[in-house]
Amino acid sequence: MRDSIPSGALSGNILVIGGGMAGLSAALEASEAGYDVYLIEKKPYLGGRVAQLYRYFPKLCPPYCGLEIIFRRIRTNPKIKYFTMAEVVDVSGEPGAFDVDIRLNPRYVDLEKCTACGECVEVCPVERENDFNYGMDKTKAIYLPHDLAFPMKYVIDDSVCKKLECAKCVEVCSYDAINLNMEPKTIRIKADSIVIATGWKPYDATKLDNLGFGVYPNVITNVMMERLAAFNGPTKGKIVRPSDGKEPKTIAFVQCAGSRDENHLPYCSAICCLASMKQATYVREQIPDSKVYIFYIDIRAQGRFEDFYTKVSQDENIEFIKGKVAKIEEGEDGNLVVVAENTLTGEKTRTEVEMVVLATGMQPELSDLKLPIKELKLDDYGFASFDAPGIYAAGVALGPADVASVVEQGTAAALKGIQTAKR
Repeated sequence: MRDSIPSGALSGNILVIGGGMAGLSAALEASEAGYDVYLIEKKPYLGGRVAQLYRYFPKLCPPYCGLEIIFRRIRTNPKIKYFTMAEVVDVSGEPGAFDVDIRLNPRYVDLEKCTACGECVEVCPVERENDFNYGMDKTKAIYLPHDLAFPMKYVIDDSVCKKLECAKCVEVCSYDAINLNMEPKTIRIKADSIVIATGWKPYDATKLDNLGFGVYPNVITNVMMERLAAFNGPTKGKIVRPSDGKEPKTIAFVQCAGSRDENHLPYCSAICCLASMKQATYVREQIPDSKVYIFYIDIRAQGRFEDFYTKVSQDENIEFIKGKVAKIEEGEDGNLVVVAENTLTGEKTRTEVEMVVLATGMQPELSDLKLPIKELKLDDYGFASFDAPGIYAAGVALGPADVASVVEQGTAAALKGIQTAKR
């Protein structure tokens, strides 16, 4: 664990970049095989996008159960050292002898001293948009990332904090855990091999001019819907529309929102259909008299997920409409009109609903990170596409995938990494 910032270079067998499910899987498998692992994550917590999900498909179980087990395995494993709020700034060397410089950005909260008591939050006068809930609510400038955050420690958003001009949090902290003078630090890690598991981000729906996101408040994205349904989300799990807090009785899911479109994401993100069907079950479970429309180009639920599609499609209040949505217009009383063409019947349709959920695709974080690794090559879409000894990619860094697949890929990357590692 990250107990303190040591001086000099750290030495380990494998460096894992990214603390989502692929990175966690790689780190755990390699460390439990007896290898020393350093795991770095740019966010203030581990768990990645999975921590923001309400349920997995097809079993519809909560991810917190699995995450709790993973965090316990990390907590009790001396072979894993992790650093949050960390970024790679330089990589040199060769397989078996990489030198990696890591910048540790200031948390302004001492990990050893913080007890997560929350007294600092009570006196903080500044608010920020809650990125964990995709901006649908706010936290204070000093905040706990989420209910199962690992590490369970507070962090300060220095983009909004008034620092020493305020310092009220410093005054009330009984444990002397807050240091507003923290500065970035750089450490060097020597590693035999590197696993790149940098994950993904949702496509920016504001670029989809015809679909009304950012214009009509009751148009949200699939990742926002996931947080709406979550018990620790902005509405404590109650699915309501943003404009007036009203329970929506009619909801449209718009598939391929920006995906399979040469002007946005030319590829299929593989999981959007399943995610929308999963979210349709949230609505039907919570609002029994609701009606759900799913507008799709093709339903992609291959292999073991075919049964899930069959089960969802048997609900008479979930209607699948084959046709790409042309645009979304404003209706009455905050309602929305989904304009599409049913390609099976040739009929042009105008469906009025109370809320719309856009199934936006997965975009690789690698496309923006610009990791300083000369061996790293990206394909036209920003996914990893290279074959370099000692450096391996896993998870959505390689391509769109569901959680089970990225866990498998993380394990595969660990197996490759330990072949380069010295014992």
